[in-house]
Amino acid sequence: MLTKRIIPCLDVKNGRTVKGINFNNLRDAGDPVELAVRYANEGADELVFLDISATLEARTTLLKLVRAVAEKVTIPFTVGGGISSVADVSALLGAGADKVSINSSVVAKPELIDQLAANFGAQCLIVAIDSRTISGTPYVHTHGGSRRTHLKTIDWAKQVAERGAGEILLTSMDHDGTKSGFAVELTREISRNVKIPVIASGGGGLIEHFLDIFVAGYADAALAASIFHFKEIDIMELKNYLQANQIPIRL
Repeated sequence: MLTKRIIPCLDVKNGRTVKGINFNNLRDAGDPVELAVRYANEGADELVFLDISATLEARTTLLKLVRAVAEKVTIPFTVGGGISSVADVSALLGAGADKVSINSSVVAKPELIDQLAANFGAQCLIVAIDSRTISGTPYVHTHGGSRRTHLKTIDWAKQVAERGAGEILLTSMDHDGTKSGFAVELTREISRNVKIPVIASGGGGLIEHFLDIFVAGYADAALAASIFHFKEIDIMELKNYLQANQIPIRL
């Protein structure tokens, strides 16, 4: 059985880590390279960096950040935000990223998933899905969660898996930053319908929430931000708890 993964997420804006609630009200959470080193030392399995300031200047800053992180940490890390081409992916992987996370550009052009998987391999391609429930139905949102699409979340998850994505990063916008628990039912539904790993994101606030998402949500990995940034939950304490509850985890 594959071990479950604990993944701190760093939302990066203008070279700093920030965190909000429901994608709003951002506050500074520290230097991303320093946080990356801390998490690697504390036992994180992987890291995710999401550039939420998609400008040309920000992209240059992001490449510098990727190089700095690659020099300091040995655990795998993913980079996302504003990626829209083979050239973008090539630049990020060349700078030291292990994987890339793509959202808005593949919603606009789904065949880009096929193209990137063919060029770089599924193992380094994560499709991020930002989902918000409207009238009882989860829909895909793009552009940092600001634009609703016509795509139903579960249908889109099936499509990206079929097109060659290696993993899905599922963020529940309804739960993001609330610390009230992950979107267990939605994660479970997607995990049952795709054959690739699903990373659950949005709502982790207590160590029990992580157990819930692994046991009841069938998630392969759980991602969180502020609870790790502000040391509300210790990563090794979380892992020891999960292991004590029969969750396969790397210590």
